[in-house]
Amino acid sequence: MIKEDPLWRRTPPAIFPVCLGFMGLGLGWRNASDVLPIAHEIGDILLGLSCAYYLYFLAFFLRKFATRPRVLLEDMKSPPARAGVAAAAMAMMLLAAALLPFGISAPYIWWAGVIMQIGASAIGCYAIWCDPPEIREFTTFQYLTFVGPVVGPVAGIPLGYVTESILLALAALVPFSIITVGYALRMLRTLPPVRLRPSLAIFLAPNCLFALCFGSLGIDWAFQLFFWIVECVAFGLLLITPWMVAGGWSPVWAAFTFPIAIFLQVQVLAVGKGMGLLGLVGIYAGLIVGTPLILYVVYRSTMSWVTGELAENTGAATA
Repeated sequence: MIKEDPLWRRTPPAIFPVCLGFMGLGLGWRNASDVLPIAHEIGDILLGLSCAYYLYFLAFFLRKFATRPRVLLEDMKSPPARAGVAAAAMAMMLLAAALLPFGISAPYIWWAGVIMQIGASAIGCYAIWCDPPEIREFTTFQYLTFVGPVVGPVAGIPLGYVTESILLALAALVPFSIITVGYALRMLRTLPPVRLRPSLAIFLAPNCLFALCFGSLGIDWAFQLFFWIVECVAFGLLLITPWMVAGGWSPVWAAFTFPIAIFLQVQVLAVGKGMGLLGLVGIYAGLIVGTPLILYVVYRSTMSWVTGELAENTGAATA
């Protein structure tokens, strides 16, 4: 009888965007309880589950890396996998935000996430450099790899790292602008294949994060600018949803999770800034659409992980 390799040996980076969206949903519910008559315990329960979910897979991935460090470079051969590694760092910064009310060494966790994100971006650059020139092209997955630092201010500003948060946001604006222009030009030439269409939803996330950052800093004109971009992008994505999901379920559906979760948090901030009915409608839309969708993606991804299908379908390397 041949014993199969343990699951942790092929822990796929594709699981981390799911973790990111799951944690974002918990934060969204907790923040929404400040402006809606809903129990904050719902957000706390979701955060507890999602943080445990993230740490479970992070421990497996770190064990896989420790067993054979070169596996990280092998995992980052494709843009989705690079995005997955970056999502692990982004989730670490969100973990700091989740722990803020409890004061559980949140600063150390936040800095660990920042350092992980810088490392993920650096390795992502190296992986692109190693790619043959003919396959180097702009993708929405690069938003996670290179614009991921903009997650930092979500916990960084409440922790008092205001200057650092501003620097992270401004540093993220440069690759955000380059990737957006480059990918828009690519879209004029060719549309993404059916299986990658859900990845277009990723574009919503950085706009939401910039809105959150500038809104938290009190730079209202910048918040207003990105808020209206967020509303327009969200409405546009809603219109093309049938086109994006035409290929049915795939691991790329993880791209829906974090953008919807962070959209919800932008709406909560908008209500706090006097946006009234528009923000409330956005909150209810985010909760009603986002909660079942994100939990469904978490469930399907977990089942795919258990069977090994997730690692197989995403080409995860084996330690």
